Amino acid sequence: MDIKEILCHCDHTLLSQTATWEQIRTVLDDGIRYGVASVCLPPSYVKTAKEYVGQQLAICTVIGFPNGYNTTAVKCFECEQALAEGADEIDTVINLGWLKDKEYGKIKEELVQLKAICGDKILKVIIETCLLSEEEKKTMCRVVTEAGADYIKTSTGFSTAGATKEDVKLMIDNVGTGVKVKAAGGISDLDDAEAFLRLGADRLGTSRVVKAVKAAEE
Repeated sequence: MDIKEILCHCDHTLLSQTATWEQIRTVLDDGIRYGVASVCLPPSYVKTAKEYVGQQLAICTVIGFPNGYNTTAVKCFECEQALAEGADEIDTVINLGWLKDKEYGKIKEELVQLKAICGDKILKVIIETCLLSEEEKKTMCRVVTEAGADYIKTSTGFSTAGATKEDVKLMIDNVGTGVKVKAAGGISDLDDAEAFLRLGADRLGTSRVVKAVKAAEE
């Protein structure tokens, strides 16, 4: 698979708690240079980042991140503010406690509200696969599909593990029509990225792929 093809499926990511504007700017410059799908960064940098890149690059941000247990009202406010400040894509974390309590209706309603706010902007739903049983993963594939979200995403990268090939295959096999899969967390290099794409993932959340390409050029 061509390197450019891999890069155009990457959400080049910097979500470190200590991320500075200088670091964010470097990630944005690299995102433009290498033609990534988007750059995913903290909400507090969305406005400045969008002003910096204009229409050259899609800006993605996270809400309810990384734990997912914010109230629905708070997540909706976060989403509205991020979009107003220029975000093109939203990655949100589900309420995992609700999932463990089998409160599937609450999760679906929250996602329906968030997708209504997003409108034609992309909504990706992080289910944190490393904390779920196989049945819970399958259930979330159904709920995300019914809610009308655009993507189901494996991981935040802040929990006990990231994406696995097994989880990506399970998600691809169980999501409904129109829902794509994003693998995130622990994608180590170009070979790993290509393997996830060949499995059927449409997006990859990673900071390492662009770094690997830059290192190879140097």
